[in-house]
Amino acid sequence: MTRWFGRTLREAPAEAETASHQLLLRAGAIDQLMAGVYTYLPLGWRVKRKVEAIVREEMDAAGALEIHMPAIQPLDIWERSGRADAMGPVLFRLTDQRERPLALGPTHEEVVTQLFASQAQSYRDVPVTLYQIQTKFRDEARPRGGLVRVREFTMKDAYSFDADEAGLDASYGAMFEAYKRIFARCGVPTVPVEADSGAIGGKESREFIYLSDTGEDTIVICDRCGYAANTEKAEFVRPPVPPEEPLEVEPIETPGTTTIEALAAFLGVPASKTAKAVFYMATDPHDASAAAEPVFVVVRGDLQVNEVKLRNLLGGKDLRPMTDAESASYGIVPGYASPVGIDERVRVVVDTSIATSPNLVAGANVAGRHLRNVNLSREYHAHDVIDVALAEAGHTCARCGEGTLGTARGIEMGHVFRLGYIYSEAFEARVLDEAGEQRTPIMGCYGLGVDRVIAGAVQEHYDERGIIWPASIAPFDVHLVALGLGRDAELASDADALYTELTAAGLEVLYDDRDDSPGVKFNDADLIGVPLRVTASSRNHKAGVVEVLRRAGGDPDLVPRAEVASYLVAARAELLSALG
Repeated sequence: MTRWFGRTLREAPAEAETASHQLLLRAGAIDQLMAGVYTYLPLGWRVKRKVEAIVREEMDAAGALEIHMPAIQPLDIWERSGRADAMGPVLFRLTDQRERPLALGPTHEEVVTQLFASQAQSYRDVPVTLYQIQTKFRDEARPRGGLVRVREFTMKDAYSFDADEAGLDASYGAMFEAYKRIFARCGVPTVPVEADSGAIGGKESREFIYLSDTGEDTIVICDRCGYAANTEKAEFVRPPVPPEEPLEVEPIETPGTTTIEALAAFLGVPASKTAKAVFYMATDPHDASAAAEPVFVVVRGDLQVNEVKLRNLLGGKDLRPMTDAESASYGIVPGYASPVGIDERVRVVVDTSIATSPNLVAGANVAGRHLRNVNLSREYHAHDVIDVALAEAGHTCARCGEGTLGTARGIEMGHVFRLGYIYSEAFEARVLDEAGEQRTPIMGCYGLGVDRVIAGAVQEHYDERGIIWPASIAPFDVHLVALGLGRDAELASDADALYTELTAAGLEVLYDDRDDSPGVKFNDADLIGVPLRVTASSRNHKAGVVEVLRRAGGDPDLVPRAEVASYLVAARAELLSALG
């Protein structure tokens, strides 16, 4: 450690809010250059290399082939796929000396598909899965959580090309199982959840979520069958309402009831007897000149609108609330809005809960007035009747029909997508089949955040003294702490010899040979979090033993000096075995 670089901190910087962010800074693993951009110091870099090694082992074992693609990309390939606008301000843009527009890659679907199209010719070239571990760039507006949401990060991204759906099933399944092994080996427990595909596209995707109160994602989990999904995607059974015969519409004066809560309280009815109205302007992210589409959404009053589901219905269009002037032009009165009698130009989207809920209280599009007993298909018609509501805690699971959904926060560690033909069609990737006819390969893509795995491992394994690294990704196997070296030449010589022996036994050793107090050395050892600590002191040296302590807890062992190398090798193997 006298030749080490990177200092430990007694206190974390004020801007570090999560435990992982605080501890990685305090342990001297990372250093912040600017918001969302970090330098990996020697300690953190060793951890990162361990994570990457595990990723490579599992990807190679699953049959994937490693490549390395450029981080700098011509913008026109993003325009060809339609994602230049869809990515919005997150996409870093720049120009070269010839004024050619470029982008810094946030992901590589376009590049890899173009690569495949240039190299593959026949059915013999599929199936194939290509992967890389590479730096990505995303201009995040609000970087947070240390390594969790950053502007420059390392991702393992993989892309499969198959002849048909059956082939994609196999490739997708192989990557799914590889991800499970990677996270288990890195000591980061994850829950696979159904997810929305977002800007990447595709008809099916699953996220691997590390459950943490510091996470940005909200997921729902069934307490009976284990169904798990991101709230953006989750399905649920709407709370039922009693069946009724349609009643006659009745206008009622409801002054000052511009919210569902106020309306339900004023009328003395549950929120489930009301119709909630939310209205938007939907804009095409690919065509700024295209006219915005007015969209009026109706959900039952006890539910919330899921804007991700709505955007998917609208083909990925962006949503913004209508202005007062826009709503007035369509005959919509905020606070008393209703699909009854509004302008025919407005697209009416109705949640499935409305179709089974008769005689609801809805707005009259007149200030201070509502309508009782409004029914779909009688008072108004919908352009779309779909699932457009947000799943919440307490709802019934749609998969088993019996369990209750609970919610949890989490951090996305990885994401696997069944892309289909989105990119292979856009880039005209073709292979000749056995009959000599051209076929378009079907694709999958699979992303994993290396930096997030590191943050997740720390968030999962720490105590009040510091990090407790899983043995598989720990920066070192053993932290050798020698006390009183300057006062005991014989001890110093033996400590040096012990360092050499442990290294020769295949162990990676961090040797604290500094002229510091025992308190400083032990505090740093606890903070840095190497799995096994060996303490060499004058007293133990005279007794012919060394003290071995596991960072995860337990009492120290006094191990005969001659046996310490074999003891530590066995202890490390035991720690690795526990990770699977």
